[in-house]
Amino acid sequence: MKPDRFHRLKAVLDRRQPDLTVLMENVHKGHNFAAVLRSCDAVGMLSAHAVLPTGHLPSHRRMSAAGAKRWIEVHTHTRLEQGVEVVRGRGMQLLAAHLSPRAVDYREVDYTQPTAILLGQEKDGVTQEAIESCDGEIVIPMEGMVGSLNVSVAAAVILFEAQRQRSQAGLYETQRLEESNYQRILFEWAYPRLASLCQRRGEPYPPLGPDGELLGPVPR
Repeated sequence: MKPDRFHRLKAVLDRRQPDLTVLMENVHKGHNFAAVLRSCDAVGMLSAHAVLPTGHLPSHRRMSAAGAKRWIEVHTHTRLEQGVEVVRGRGMQLLAAHLSPRAVDYREVDYTQPTAILLGQEKDGVTQEAIESCDGEIVIPMEGMVGSLNVSVAAAVILFEAQRQRSQAGLYETQRLEESNYQRILFEWAYPRLASLCQRRGEPYPPLGPDGELLGPVPR
């Protein structure tokens, strides 16, 4: 691990937003799933949630070890209520990206609050069951003949508004992760193969020095 690479990882992790996430409901096309994760990483999210009845992530080359999935923790749920329960348990408001008479302009929402954005399946959108679980609905105003955006494009538009608001509020200026979680993620980013080995063996991660050097015994 080169020092400049290590400090780049730390700089990114310092700005991660643990209380901003997405909950994808049956987004099953690999290219859309991967594109949503890229936007999540771009705005500094820590994790994403996905309701997938099979429990398996959609396959796509952009979700390889070098892709966004390496930097975004993806939590899968086989049932919608599981995902809703998790984000609710973390005190997040749950907003559905969904066109309806009660939907408000996505720019009118306060994303500096702990927030989860619910994104629906590519063809049919958010289910009625999911809508009933939400605090509200948001919409991206459209001026043309097309009635909606691709799910990954809609996610990007909404998430970058959340980034804008959070940046103005100074939420990217201080580290917002608990220290133990911060150190865990930093090690896994810096030494993914070694982290995997430690996990399989049930061993703690070796401590890191100020420039990312390994200070303890290295498992072989």
